[in-house]
Amino acid sequence: MDLIPITLLTGFLGSGKTTLLNQLVMQAAMKKTLVIINEFGNIGLDHLLVTNSTDELIVEMSSGCMCCTIRKDLATALRDIVWRFSREGVRQFDRVLIETTGLADPAPVIHTLVTDGFIAEHYRLDGIITTVDAVSGSATLEIHPESVKQVAVADRLLLTKTDIAEADELAALAYRLEGINPAAQQFLVRNGELNADVVLNLGLFDPSKKSLDVQNWLNQEAYTMVSSSRAPHRLNYLSRRKSRNSCGHDHDGEDHHHDVNRHNDRIRAFCYVIDEPVDGVIFEEWMALLTNLMGDKMLRIKGIVNVRGADGAVVIHGVQHIFHSPMMLEQWPSEDRRSRIVFIVRDMKATVISETFKQFQLMASAWDEAMP
Repeated sequence: MDLIPITLLTGFLGSGKTTLLNQLVMQAAMKKTLVIINEFGNIGLDHLLVTNSTDELIVEMSSGCMCCTIRKDLATALRDIVWRFSREGVRQFDRVLIETTGLADPAPVIHTLVTDGFIAEHYRLDGIITTVDAVSGSATLEIHPESVKQVAVADRLLLTKTDIAEADELAALAYRLEGINPAAQQFLVRNGELNADVVLNLGLFDPSKKSLDVQNWLNQEAYTMVSSSRAPHRLNYLSRRKSRNSCGHDHDGEDHHHDVNRHNDRIRAFCYVIDEPVDGVIFEEWMALLTNLMGDKMLRIKGIVNVRGADGAVVIHGVQHIFHSPMMLEQWPSEDRRSRIVFIVRDMKATVISETFKQFQLMASAWDEAMP
């Protein structure tokens, strides 16, 4: 059974999520999308035909899309819609888009999608989209830590209200966003208009190719590289390559090392590379230690791991202390067999990652030597 893709749309209050969604749902690509509004109170969407419902849960869009406003638990709603929006046993929607409240930390919603057994059997997280107000975004990031976290976990960043933003403000904001989340591609939204293809099919699985698109999903080239082959005091921080995103300007105008903390957002984004195959038990215990002790600081983790003795690569993906079930690939996506793990962390140094892994390796070696 094909899993139903879920797109999570987040962004701070006033960043234009509803305006954007009004425009997206009118496009053909969104025709069979069921939209869930994770918000109490009135629904701010246009083009709605409210249906009679005893629990006031369901509204239907004239475009053919459907919408639920969450007046009950998200997990319950995702269970209900499977049968509620079915006719003669046939599901009437192909994908789900969840719009979170503007004040929301997206992590609990992601945790629900990952940890609920029924959801895991029927749905998959396709992508996290974050809207950022191009006019007030910089000030919001300064004042509200939730907005920084929304940016840090995103797969795509949508800069809204760019038609009324000053060019220098927009450039400064784009540069700052890249510092927080260097791999999230940025798109400009003018007058609330955006092609729906920008927010769809962003996950590991590419439905158009019926294959796993690990390279694009991981996008390791966007990150500072930290190698496990060096001692912690000699970590190999590689300079970022020059990048040009949809804002149309270079972010690395000088040949400098990419300082992801230059805006005091306290965010570090890097790719940790392990050259040799790792022991599966050691790797699991290492990740368990990191997530148990510092899960609140590890905003997002994703990677491809070479586990000693495994037939293929293992894909991991987590937000804070919650992980998706690991996925085994039948074959490696390239000739590169190194483990590569992307970390986006807050108030946490890369040396914590490298040093703890080194200690686990030393303990494993000592244990092996002690065994008769």
